[in-house]
Amino acid sequence: MNQITRRRALGTTAGALSVLGIAATAHAATLPATATVPAPRTGDTLDEVYMGRRIRISPAQGGGHHGGHHSPGTPTVRIDGAELHVMRNADTTWISVVNHYETFADLPSLARAAVRELQGAVLVPMGGM
Repeated sequence: MNQITRRRALGTTAGALSVLGIAATAHAATLPATATVPAPRTGDTLDEVYMGRRIRISPAQGGGHHGGHHSPGTPTVRIDGAELHVMRNADTTWISVVNHYETFADLPSLARAAVRELQGAVLVPMGGM
């Protein structure tokens, strides 16, 4: 008569998820990170490897591109060659489709946070499903 209860199942699941979270954090801490790089100025390109992923931020081009996904003047952010859709807020902070509810002061910070959030998953460009 040793039946699993809902409470025991939830407790076991919560414990397992905690262990996975700790393991992922420990693994991320062992990966090499680059030094903090200031946000690129107009005309600059940032190209770095962060936690084993290539981040490339290219300066804004005139006019929108990629089917109108970009506003004029928006730089292009790529992670391992796949474009990360970014948007500028009215207060000049940035958000991305990966971290939509968290704002960032600059694009390098936004791209690094996206790499951490992806946890090794491949970034699929918008409309590329």
